[in-house]
Amino acid sequence: MKQGMRLFVYPVRDIARAKALYREMLGVEPYADQPYYVGFRTGDQEIGLDPNGHSRGMTGPIGYLEVGDIRGRVRSLLAAGARERQGVTDVGGGKLIAWLEDADGNVIGLQQTPDSGPEA
Repeated sequence: MKQGMRLFVYPVRDIARAKALYREMLGVEPYADQPYYVGFRTGDQEIGLDPNGHSRGMTGPIGYLEVGDIRGRVRSLLAAGARERQGVTDVGGGKLIAWLEDADGNVIGLQQTPDSGPEA
């Protein structure tokens, strides 16, 4: 399983304009280019652009921690004092995400990719 926060997703209002800026800034073409998500990979880091983020309550970028058992990690973090903001959601291709908040309202993202589950 990969360790650390390897994905940061930014809410954007104009996906075409944001895509042009991030393409120039990162110096790479997007690996995913859909109306609902544009993703760039540079090294082990992924930068995502979400045109629906603002309407879903994103107020800024969210860093996602890669986990092998997202439901188990949500339970353990809730027990440690986190609050659930968005439960476990399949965002396509078997990729699962969840949003939690710390005591100060900062959003913590969790992600489980199909190859990082407990059986992997």
